[in-house]
Amino acid sequence: VVGAYKQGLRPAVGYELNPWLLCLSNYRAWKAGYHGKVSFLKEDLWKANLSDCYNVIVFLAPSVNPLLAAKFLAELPDEARVVAGRFPFPSWPPTSTLGHGLEQVWAYDMKEVRRAAQSSAEG
Repeated sequence: VVGAYKQGLRPAVGYELNPWLLCLSNYRAWKAGYHGKVSFLKEDLWKANLSDCYNVIVFLAPSVNPLLAAKFLAELPDEARVVAGRFPFPSWPPTSTLGHGLEQVWAYDMKEVRRAAQSSAEG
């Protein structure tokens, strides 16, 4: 979230249910000088409405990625970009990738993801 803020993405908001990780995230943001500039909410990502989100960064286990992919397809606008850390969305064509191994990330543009899904469904 702090990295997104540093790149000019506003608002920069994180969702976390684990109270320890929520506390750690807030502490790290405060220590880095971003207290009050970024937000971490104790909210269930599955219940959050993401229809007004244009930049989404996720770091979740591969087992939830199919459910997350469906949520993103249903809620995110075409102009949204999703960046997945460490675990890609296997059925989505990445727009770009960066890094290697445990440090690799994949970026997906929702318009391209939907176009590929539609082509796959038609084929």
